Amino acid sequence: MDSINKNQPENNRADLRGTEAIQRIQSMVEASPNCFFCTADPSGASRGERPMNVRKVDDAGILWFLSGSDSHKNRELAVDPRVKLYFQGSAHSDFLQLDGHATVSTDKVKIRELWEPILKTWFTGGIDDPRITVIRFAPTDGYYWDTKHGSTIAGIKMLIGAAIGQTMDDSIEGTLKV
Repeated sequence: MDSINKNQPENNRADLRGTEAIQRIQSMVEASPNCFFCTADPSGASRGERPMNVRKVDDAGILWFLSGSDSHKNRELAVDPRVKLYFQGSAHSDFLQLDGHATVSTDKVKIRELWEPILKTWFTGGIDDPRITVIRFAPTDGYYWDTKHGSTIAGIKMLIGAAIGQTMDDSIEGTLKV
């Protein structure tokens, strides 16, 4: 297969499964807890895409969100639970795409666990606002692109590579299977 990777002297692919995939998801969401949350049924005015904040990623790799019961996304999830999430942690690294299924509940225990006072901006009734729902996103698979050694090393390797005319990309990418 012809690609830029044929000029790459280092291995830049790592497909991750199980615990390794979950750890990658956790670290990337920690770097950037905001994502584009894309529903499969774009029947609402949102076109099925909106920014969302991940409230938590648990040890099983489940991502948790809070949402309004009257939102387009909740209506769309009632029709089709398939979701894609897109994350970007920085300008040049920490990219993540996840596929999975979402379920919506009104679990008061989970709402209390995920709550913080700034959320009153969206849920004006506070932690007991009757509109609050919990979205549980269970990823099935995905894809990531990142640097192996951080942005500083990646930048240095790119500059050296450009100066000597050799691919010295510090990237790593691969599939995720949870």
